[in-house]
Amino acid sequence: MGLRRRRRLTPYLLLVPGLAWLVVFYLLPSLNQLYVSLQEGNFETGYTFQWAWSTYSDAISTYDEQFLRSLRYAATATVLAFVISFPLAYFVAFKAGRFRNLLLLLIIVPFFTSYLMRTVAWQTILSDNAFVADRLRDVGLLDEDGRLLATTTAVIAGITYNFLPFMALPLYVALEKIDRRLIEAATDLYASRWQAFRRVTLPLALPGIFAGTLLTFIPAVGDFVNAQILGTSRQYMIGNVIQSKFLVVTDYPAAAALSFLLMAALLLCVFVYARVLGARNLQEAAL
Repeated sequence: MGLRRRRRLTPYLLLVPGLAWLVVFYLLPSLNQLYVSLQEGNFETGYTFQWAWSTYSDAISTYDEQFLRSLRYAATATVLAFVISFPLAYFVAFKAGRFRNLLLLLIIVPFFTSYLMRTVAWQTILSDNAFVADRLRDVGLLDEDGRLLATTTAVIAGITYNFLPFMALPLYVALEKIDRRLIEAATDLYASRWQAFRRVTLPLALPGIFAGTLLTFIPAVGDFVNAQILGTSRQYMIGNVIQSKFLVVTDYPAAAALSFLLMAALLLCVFVYARVLGARNLQEAAL
């Protein structure tokens, strides 16, 4: 094999391990779930393949409320995570100095604890007689008989906290790559600090904003732990329905159909988001 031919084949050979991983652990399971979603029957008598497309329409009509609730909770948590993470990432990237590594460590320290334990900790923090609820009652933001736990606020707070590092770290990476001389040049050309931030810093941070919002929103939509531990059945998301269908009701076709519908909804949201934000702008900002 000639040198030129080997050079042409090398990039494709490097793709083989990743493609093999995706085929074995994503494509094949997805095709199996598609096959399951088109079956009919029950756990006792067994399931048979019947091209049962009605399972999808039934899932949409029955669980549309949970779908919309999941999108609403995830979008709210993503916005809150961005509002919290951007000033934090900006400070770490531009102002932290020798404390930068320490602050980055503090951001990822929650990952050293299991997801379930972090959520249970929030159950304690938001309990009726805990410090947070008592202080909110003292300032009049919570009624005497009001509560935080088992509410929409608790579920969104849990989702925001658990996925906050997924927003903060991409934002930090994007902000840390910005050449400070560009901001100095903007101020030298009589731009105010706000104008320099809006016209220089924010556009250059778009790749981090795009990655952070996706890394937060996508897993948040399918989350079921926060709603189950911090909420009630009135706050259940589509992930809770899928979990119940798989593990409790054992209605595997409906569970598989709901999973595919969730995947389709996420792909649509990502496509629309990328179009609105501008794929060309993202490429130019990343260069």
